Amino acid sequence: MKLSIACDHAGFDYKETIKQMLLDEGNEVKDFGTHSTDSMDYPDTTHPLANAVECKESELGILICGSGNGVCMTANKHQGIRAALCWNEELSKFARSHNDANVLCLPARFIELDLAKKIVSVFLNTIFEGGRHQNRVNKISY
Repeated sequence: MKLSIACDHAGFDYKETIKQMLLDEGNEVKDFGTHSTDSMDYPDTTHPLANAVECKESELGILICGSGNGVCMTANKHQGIRAALCWNEELSKFARSHNDANVLCLPARFIELDLAKKIVSVFLNTIFEGGRHQNRVNKISY
């Protein structure tokens, strides 16, 4: 699978571990940064990732910041992005199966790394159900 990943300084350590997990599973991963724990502005990495997903250069994206809110709000400014802030596996499942989310946002300061990895796995392995959910998803962008 072609994936994109990005973070701010608070999500750097999680990003590095999750990126390696994805690579080990045979995925192609484009890393939009950041590349250290030095303070930075999350929109600087979020917008390029959102562009890549929106233009279909990546199938799905993963964004990580302290709360998950900043990257989620920024990504959702893009017309073709449906970013979901998930802090447990069930939210991740429904973000994909019901909302056809194409970007997962994780709150690094509020969940353990092992849980973050499980949330990513659920997100990547859940397909959109379509059906009754398709009409709702069609109404998101206007």
